[in-house]
Amino acid sequence: MDHMLSSHQLLAKGHYTLKNVRLETGFEYENEEVMGTLTDLFCIEIANGKINAIRAHDPNEDAIDMDGKLMLPAFKDMHVHIDKTLFGLPWQALSPKRKTVADMIAYEQQIIPELLKTSTLRAEQLIGLLQGYGTTYARTHFNVDPTSGLQSFEHLLRALEHKQESFEAELVAFPQHGLYYTDSVPLMKEVAKYDQVDFIGGLDPYSIDGSVEKPLEFMVQLALDHNKGIDIHLHEAGPSGIQAIQYLIDKAIENPQLQGKTFISHAFALAHLDANEVEEIAEKLAFAQVGIASSVPFKGRPMPIPALRKCGVDVLIGNDNVQDYWSTFGTGNMLQKANLIAQLYGYVTEFQLSRTLQFATQQILPLDDEGKQQWPRIHDDAQLVFVNATCSAEAVSRMSAVHAFMHNGNLFVTH
Repeated sequence: MDHMLSSHQLLAKGHYTLKNVRLETGFEYENEEVMGTLTDLFCIEIANGKINAIRAHDPNEDAIDMDGKLMLPAFKDMHVHIDKTLFGLPWQALSPKRKTVADMIAYEQQIIPELLKTSTLRAEQLIGLLQGYGTTYARTHFNVDPTSGLQSFEHLLRALEHKQESFEAELVAFPQHGLYYTDSVPLMKEVAKYDQVDFIGGLDPYSIDGSVEKPLEFMVQLALDHNKGIDIHLHEAGPSGIQAIQYLIDKAIENPQLQGKTFISHAFALAHLDANEVEEIAEKLAFAQVGIASSVPFKGRPMPIPALRKCGVDVLIGNDNVQDYWSTFGTGNMLQKANLIAQLYGYVTEFQLSRTLQFATQQILPLDDEGKQQWPRIHDDAQLVFVNATCSAEAVSRMSAVHAFMHNGNLFVTH
């Protein structure tokens, strides 16, 4: 059952039909250039958590009226920290006193015991915020450190259990205080045994733990031993950052079971390379099927996301921190992230903006590059969002409001 503080309510579940649903059907061309997006109204039948039928619109059908809202794939936030947030607490900007990751670790050690007392409730509130923006799925990191033990994990699981009708997450065990900088190795070994944990995380191996290879070797082996993926935080921008990326590429090539399951979050070192160097490492990442998870920061140099995507690297996008003591800029809105990408890389045309939606939906687009409808299909999972927009391009450009969302066939209206 959803917590009462959630900003949405259940409208329908099980077997039912929606009418007056707007879907994209193709592009409008002028001299072979995309000038607009064509849409039409449909009836969508939902059953057993799937799209059961897609029919021409019938205004007389006994169905829930979606009032012409545009139906899109539900959004996914692929890098967020739901376990530790100040969301729901009074506003607090970042302190000028804390300048380094080591400063932040010391601060966390100080405040975590108090934050843990209400972390389940605040996690639920943060999930509610994400859902109000159409996100029904997340990859969330949770702290594993000597101060919180496994409590961050346990409290997060409780919040997700309360939200199971409307939200789902994959979990990354994150040694935020270093593996050896604090004695987190035994805790990581313990938490890796849990089925609910999907990825082994890590943090800046050289700058925090004093070695590139030793922490990464531990993480890789732990992932292999327990059949987990890998998703490490790598903020290091110098040679140690590139060395860590190359190490994980090599390990994924050596161990095929890690391919498609190994991710580097942030990977700021890539932003400091020239175009040829980016292409070279992007080709290696794509070959090894090692992905990049980015929160699209504006500080400093932009990440080479277009070049990575061009080479076939899996690039995931997330909000990262939503109102916490690391950053106050995360809004929880994946359309805003797509909008930032469009602004940052100059995606301004109807075609370009429509493609940028993939960063909110994690690669799923209603129309392919030729304008053929490829989503939705009968038997697709009923993970949907209904926005107040006429097309994907408008939704990205205007960060259109979310009217309703659907998770596993459960339809919720946002307030």
